[in-house]
Amino acid sequence: MNRRDVLKHAGGAAVLAGMPGALMAREGGLNVPPEDAPHQRTFMQWPNSRAVYDDAEFLRMTQATIAEIANTIAAFEPVTLLAAEGHHARIGRMVSGDVELWDIPTEDLWCRDAGPLFAHRPDGALVVSHLQFNGWGNKQVDTHDSQIATRVADRLGLPVVPSGLVGEAGGVDHDGHGLLIGHESSWVIDNRNPGLSRDEIEARLLAAYGATRMIWAPGLRGQDITDYHIDSLARFTGPNRALINLPDEPDEGDPLHMAALDTHDALIAGGVEVEVIPEPWERRVNSFDFVASYANYYVCNGAVIAAEFGDAETDEIAREALARHYPGREVIMLNVDPLGEHGGGIHCATQQMPA
Repeated sequence: MNRRDVLKHAGGAAVLAGMPGALMAREGGLNVPPEDAPHQRTFMQWPNSRAVYDDAEFLRMTQATIAEIANTIAAFEPVTLLAAEGHHARIGRMVSGDVELWDIPTEDLWCRDAGPLFAHRPDGALVVSHLQFNGWGNKQVDTHDSQIATRVADRLGLPVVPSGLVGEAGGVDHDGHGLLIGHESSWVIDNRNPGLSRDEIEARLLAAYGATRMIWAPGLRGQDITDYHIDSLARFTGPNRALINLPDEPDEGDPLHMAALDTHDALIAGGVEVEVIPEPWERRVNSFDFVASYANYYVCNGAVIAAEFGDAETDEIAREALARHYPGREVIMLNVDPLGEHGGGIHCATQQMPA
């Protein structure tokens, strides 16, 4: 199944109880560091569910891509790959010795959304600031994936601080200095947070990340399984500074193009310095729902891991932009087309554990 499909599969809905999430998180004074701060390790997930991947060959291609990403990151920092123990022998033949395998069952690969969001308390102690995953609004099976964040926290012996929200870390980006951006379409929606207003959701997100201000853009509901996550479009690269991936010639008849322009305008109106990276004109995969996002990169210790799509000109423009925004880091660009076919990218497949 493609993540840009909206066919519903069975998935568990989260039940959140107790005091409001904003109060729970704020009492702990949480702070999620920027992605370019030092990491202890990167977490990733092994895709394996035939309820998600009904094409065995495509599943094998996707698994090979995940192994390559893990091996690439492992040259710079430790990588922990989550998978049920029965998969470990095969995975071990595909990954380097620097990739550690943990026996935590998974269905799909999207660790940005299902994995733990780590935050520091004022004394420096690490906790999991918990956004409850529910298969992007019960659109995909998530029997295991909805439990990953708490299972990782349990193995690490870390407290879990509930946010009071159902949602995904790929649906919000933060500069690590007090500013968030997100699309209303993936947060203010009944399949995640019924009965909560945008203001209530904003207060809980600010508390969960330790931020002070949020920029909202409308986004687009129902076009893809995520309801238009921000991390495939726009990313903060520093305080009040961002990159955004836009088509050179937006199609006024394409709702995604128009929503992307709205996000660009919201960033500008919010006082953010924005650099535009063009989408690739030529690419190896030409299906209309292929996600060709240069913005869906991952920053690890000493490197930026990004996608290339086979367009020599725009691939180089993206490489140069990333090098400017992350000076002193090696920029490594990989062919991750199976992830684009499945509706995501490298950032979607990773989750950092800060030092």
